Amino acid sequence: MTVTHVLFFLVALCMVPPLYAQKKHIEFGAESSADNFFANKKQQTPMRWINVNTDANTWTLKKDELICSGQPIGVMRSEKQYENFVMHVEWKHMEPGGNSGVFVWSSAVPDEKSRLPDGVEVQMLELDWVKLNVRDGAVPPIAYVHGELFGVGGVDTTPDNPRGTRSKSIENRCKGRGEWNTYDVVCVDGVIKLSVNGKFVNGISRSSQKKGYLCLESEGAKIHFRNFSLVELPPGVTSPEQTAAETK
Repeated sequence: MTVTHVLFFLVALCMVPPLYAQKKHIEFGAESSADNFFANKKQQTPMRWINVNTDANTWTLKKDELICSGQPIGVMRSEKQYENFVMHVEWKHMEPGGNSGVFVWSSAVPDEKSRLPDGVEVQMLELDWVKLNVRDGAVPPIAYVHGELFGVGGVDTTPDNPRGTRSKSIENRCKGRGEWNTYDVVCVDGVIKLSVNGKFVNGISRSSQKKGYLCLESEGAKIHFRNFSLVELPPGVTSPEQTAAETK
């Protein structure tokens, strides 16, 4: 092999994108249209998710469960944007004080410091989080862990049950680590209503962003997800200013 051939080979090798930069799709959960759902037609489409800023092994499919290692902090996003929908998801934390959640109506563009995107977060905290985050001798309210809803990254919302700018659940219904919790989330025209384990206990309205991606959150602790399903409802009147930018 001549020197020219060697140089050509090295240049070509440098032009190959690194494996870690390649985006891998994960199929988890299923969606259906409102027409099919209300007509009782079992026509569902698998949902595809794209790793935004976590490692290749952060998310693992095991049978019907999606397992998140919690490391590093970051998200994976839905392949497409959603506006009005009903979402069902079951989750369980595996570590004391585990932290996670789902972002709705998000741009899926992470902040450089927090590594998390904008949107409205549907909080998923393990019950011991309050015990492990005592500040100045004060234990945070248990309402922190029961499905708080709040806008992040410049997204403004009006809380149903205010705790500052956040909305807290009016009844504590979450189960502890190792036990499955069920969230049913209704998102319509900038309004979100959250049911925790079979009862609606929280909500927000007037979200300044009401169309965007869904993001599943990795935030330092192992969490399992299962039975993710979404029914997409008809669109509303949503301006470009109320829509997250498309991510390529």
